[in-house]
Amino acid sequence: MTAPGKQTVRDLRRGSRAILLRRVYFDGPISRQELGPATGLSAGSISNVTAELLADGLLEECGSVESEGGRPRILLRVPPGAAHLIGVDVGETQVRVALFDLALTELAASDHPLTDCGHDVAHVVELVLGGVAEVLHRTGADPASVLGVGVGVPGIVEQGAPVDDGLGITVHSQTIGWDAVPLGKLLRAGTALPLYVDNGAKTLGQAEMWYGAGRGARHAVIALFGSGVGACVIVDGARFRGATSSAGEWGHTRVHVGGRRCRCGSRGCLEAYVGAEALLERWGRAPAGASEKAGLAALLAAAEAGDPATGELLDEAAEYFGSAIADLVNLFNPERIVIGGWAGLLLGPRLLPGIRRAAADYALHFPHAQTTITLGTLGPDAVTVGAATLPLSHFLDSGGDPRPR
Repeated sequence: MTAPGKQTVRDLRRGSRAILLRRVYFDGPISRQELGPATGLSAGSISNVTAELLADGLLEECGSVESEGGRPRILLRVPPGAAHLIGVDVGETQVRVALFDLALTELAASDHPLTDCGHDVAHVVELVLGGVAEVLHRTGADPASVLGVGVGVPGIVEQGAPVDDGLGITVHSQTIGWDAVPLGKLLRAGTALPLYVDNGAKTLGQAEMWYGAGRGARHAVIALFGSGVGACVIVDGARFRGATSSAGEWGHTRVHVGGRRCRCGSRGCLEAYVGAEALLERWGRAPAGASEKAGLAALLAAAEAGDPATGELLDEAAEYFGSAIADLVNLFNPERIVIGGWAGLLLGPRLLPGIRRAAADYALHFPHAQTTITLGTLGPDAVTVGAATLPLSHFLDSGGDPRPR
C-alpha cells in the first residue's frame, strides 16, 4: 500500500502527461525543444511522454519549422478530431446543447425554448437528454468519443463525492424554484456519458479565461449579464468557489436597502435593477408576446431613437452596474473585469461608458487604476462553450484519461 501523500511512479507519469498535454493544447503547434523550457520537464521525459501521447492519438505531428544549424523541428498539436465534448446551457429562457471537437469548434447545436413548462425539472432533464441524442445523431459522432457532458445551470451546485460518477450533483436555485434538485441522478438515468455540472457564470468565466477576453489575466471577474446576473471570480488563475461552491452570486448583493423585490425573494438585489427580466418589467413597453431577447432589443432601439425615459432607465442601470463593479474592485482587486452574457453583449456598447464612469466614481482609486473593464469576446453562447470546458478540463488535468471524475 502506498503511504498517504507519497506519489507513485504512476502518479508522476500522469502528472507529466497532464503538464505536457495542457501546454501543447493551449500553446500548440509547438516543438519538443520548446516544451522543455515551457514545462520544466527533462528532455528524456518529454521524449517518452510525447511518444505515449502520439501512440494514444492525443498528439499529432503537424509540420515543421527551420532551426539554426540543425534539423527542422517537428511541431506538435492536440488533434481537434481526437475526441468530442458536449456543452449544455440551462439558461433562463432556453436549453442549448452543442457538440464540439477538442478545438471547441461547434459541430452541431440544438436549441429548445423554455415556454409553458418553464424550469420544471423533469422537462429540463428531458430537453437536455434529447438535445444530447440529437447532436450525436446529426453529426454521426460515436458516443464513445465523447469525453463528457458539461452542464451550466443557474444557481448553486454541490458536486458530490469525486467517485460517484456525477450521481451526487445537486442544484439549489431559488430564482427558478429548484431546491436541492438531484440533477446528476436524474441525468444519469438517461445517459452513460460522464457528467459535469457547474454554475453557468462559472462556466462562462472559464471559457473567457481560456479563449476570450480574460486570457492572460491571473486575477479577474467575469460577469454574466442575462435574465439575471452572476459572476465568476478568478483568484491566481483559479475559479474561487467558496466553502460550498456558492461564491459568485453577485446578482444577489444589495444595491438598494429595502428596494425592489428580487426573484430570489429578497429586496434591493443588483439583479432586481439590471437583470434583463427586471429591466423589461421596469420599462413596461415590450411588445406583447415578445421573447426576452426581442423585448430587450426593442428597449435598446427605443433608447437609441432618443426616447428620454428609456434612456434614463439604461443610464440608471449602468450606474447600478458600475457601482456594483466598484464593490468587486474593492473586494477582490482584479486586474480585469469582463462583462459577458447575451444581455451584456447586447447592451454593452450602450452601457459600458456609464459603467466605467460609475466604477471610477465608487471604487477606491488605487485598485480601480489597476483594473480594466471590457466586454466578453466569445458571443452570446459562451456559457455553452464554457460548459464543454468542464469535461475538457478533466481530460487535460488527467493527462488524457477519458474516465470520469
